[in-house]
Amino acid sequence: MSNLATGYFSLGALLVLIALRVPIGVALGGIAFAGLAMVANVNVAFALLTTVPFELIGDWALSAVPMFILMGFICTETKLTSSLFQAMRLVLAGVPGGLAVSSVAACTLFAAASGSSVATAAGMSRIAVPEMLRLRYDAGLATGCVASAGTLGSLIPPSILMVVYAVFAGVSVGKLFVAGVLPGLLSALLFSLMIIGRVYLRPELAPDTPERVEMAARVAALRQVWPLPVLIFGVLGGIYLGWCTPTEAGAIGAALAVVIALSRRQFSFAAFWRAVRMSAEGTASLFIIAVGAGLYGRFLGITGVPGSLSEQAVTLGSSPLVIVLLICVVYLILGCFIDSIGIMLLTAPIMLPILKQAGVDLIWFGIIVVKLLEIGLVTPPVGLNVFVIKSTLGNQVPLYTIFRGATWFIATDMVTLGLLIAFPAISLLLPGFMD
Repeated sequence: MSNLATGYFSLGALLVLIALRVPIGVALGGIAFAGLAMVANVNVAFALLTTVPFELIGDWALSAVPMFILMGFICTETKLTSSLFQAMRLVLAGVPGGLAVSSVAACTLFAAASGSSVATAAGMSRIAVPEMLRLRYDAGLATGCVASAGTLGSLIPPSILMVVYAVFAGVSVGKLFVAGVLPGLLSALLFSLMIIGRVYLRPELAPDTPERVEMAARVAALRQVWPLPVLIFGVLGGIYLGWCTPTEAGAIGAALAVVIALSRRQFSFAAFWRAVRMSAEGTASLFIIAVGAGLYGRFLGITGVPGSLSEQAVTLGSSPLVIVLLICVVYLILGCFIDSIGIMLLTAPIMLPILKQAGVDLIWFGIIVVKLLEIGLVTPPVGLNVFVIKSTLGNQVPLYTIFRGATWFIATDMVTLGLLIAFPAISLLLPGFMD
């Protein structure tokens, strides 16, 4: 069997292992090691097994990942985001479907402090969903809203997915962060407009509450969420203005979260230790997958699969837009079965060479990828955010109802995705000012 045939065969073997529920990091690393032993020799396989993990994990840009994870867990464990939903509820009182729209707004702000879609959904599901169900909101709307708006944790910076993508694609983490701001706000806006439109046409989905809120109460509520604007400016403002690198911004964000918690008398060593422990566990899990993907990328490079696929794409005469659309279809299908980090690191060694050959802007495509991965978090049968909501609520709401409620938000996400593809300036406008 030729090296190229071995590389293509490994793709099928990888899909079989994933279907058998083998952890993605183990599947990637195992197939890479076996493949390297076949196309080269065992000594080469062992050599790469010892050098690739050090080279990859030693990448300075990746050190931003544990810092942003730690920042999010500190905010959660010290209750810095606990007043978000109530504040947004008071500010948006009177809007059709006000509690659902408030949930979207709260998730948007929460996302700027967590960097994780799952953490955003988990945090808001404990607060917003029970309140909406208590006020007789449609269960599908209440749960689908938080599950879908929680995905904004990946698109609105700081985003762990963006850091990982930037390292593998060789693009600026700072520019990718800034590129996600307008698409993230656009997603939140379209979610809100869809909710308002549905409730306006079908008021029974979200019964109106007679609550009247004075302007003074709204202003007072906004004062309770001041930690998040401070964190956002400390992280994104520092990157955009060139005061710090994304890695430094992650450390600044984590330190700033501790300072804010101390100033609000919400800090405890027990909470801090829980945040550190969970951050270490999350980072280790992510890096195991990253190492496996790094090894698999080296293996594919030796077999010539990326170059072969790139040549085939060019030979077919496909335009960059057609290539991007085909890749979008692949991501949407994979998103039904594999978690977001796994999809990104599984496909990066294959997709990136093709995109570079086609001349696609990798900053713009990074935003497209993150949006596609967001959609995968709420699509059946393995919509991770949906299962997070289900685990929080127990038997209170059936799983089918949550998926049904998320359908409207998936459709809205497809509209957003279409706009991002049709108008690249939405993603590239702000990064352009950093040149």
